[in-house]
Amino acid sequence: MKNPLVELHAFGQSFWYDNIRRKFLHDGTLKQLIDWDGLRGMTSNPSIFEQAIGKSDDYDEQISQLVQKGADTNTIYEAVVLADIQTACDLFVDLFTQSQRQDGYVSLEVSPHLARDTEGTIAEARRLYYAVDRPNVMIKVPATPEGIPAVRQLISDGININITLMFNMAHYEAVADAYIQGLQQLADSGRDVRQIASVASFFVSRVDSAVDKKLAELDDAAANALLGKTAIANSKVVYLRFKELFHGPAFAALHELGAPPQRLLWASTSTKNPDYPDTIYVDNLIGPETVNTMPPATVDAFRDHGVVANTLEDGVEDARLVLDNLAELGINLDEITDQLQVDGVTAFAKAFTTLMAAIEDKVQRLS
Repeated sequence: MKNPLVELHAFGQSFWYDNIRRKFLHDGTLKQLIDWDGLRGMTSNPSIFEQAIGKSDDYDEQISQLVQKGADTNTIYEAVVLADIQTACDLFVDLFTQSQRQDGYVSLEVSPHLARDTEGTIAEARRLYYAVDRPNVMIKVPATPEGIPAVRQLISDGININITLMFNMAHYEAVADAYIQGLQQLADSGRDVRQIASVASFFVSRVDSAVDKKLAELDDAAANALLGKTAIANSKVVYLRFKELFHGPAFAALHELGAPPQRLLWASTSTKNPDYPDTIYVDNLIGPETVNTMPPATVDAFRDHGVVANTLEDGVEDARLVLDNLAELGINLDEITDQLQVDGVTAFAKAFTTLMAAIEDKVQRLS
């Protein structure tokens, strides 16, 4: 029986896992996903670690040992997170080698409290990258106005970067430009541009959640016809821009040097609205040179009944029409998606604060 997850790779898309937990790293769950389901990478964020560390006992033994050594909460957080990221990187290293560094990456995010601090982001990204000490780690940096110059600098340092919290074309173009400029600086310094990788994490389902709310308020037939269509349309138009940038003159010189394109990664691909198919944000965004990072429930759903076809370049004119119709209805997509980025930073910062509080609670209990 064919596995839709495995079939994705034949269409040029890599399936990554938007989840991490120590138990899965050691009980064979992750290895099974790699061997049986064609898993090719992993992403994490503060919310995922808050669930993993704060709501399980997987980490209690290590935390207890660190408490006995007098470690503080920040030291404990970093120790347990680095251990998970290193273990995951080691499980993916064979794929990383076999894919010639295209896949096999594990992402670790800088503190979301640094999202408005360019220099702080650069310093922490460098420190985390060298602390993990694995060639297939990617450091996640948000695509905030302060994060963009950090991305440019970190790429020029030769550090693999996953840029996150992108919701609109302006976010994407700024990120792609930062990658190209950073790579050019790397090339100008005489270093090998083939030894670096980056993905641009473009968020999907949250766009529909926000726009659908505005459409429902209009209580209009034309508005109702657009429900559940914005996120996919938004993503398809951005993919066209990716092709123009990375298969056009802007990237030609770097391509000659062997630099890899910065692939688009579809993030936030779980279905938030129960009225929509549970694989809607996978089925409709399959295409070459892309990644889809899926949470566990979406992985299970797509394995069971996902439909694999090259859908990303279908209906592009319809996608443009959806965005045009939104504007005609007075819905400002840029304004909505800029706010989604602000909200995303706030949500991750809150999750990080909750995580640190959970660790502190464990410290008190295990003491």
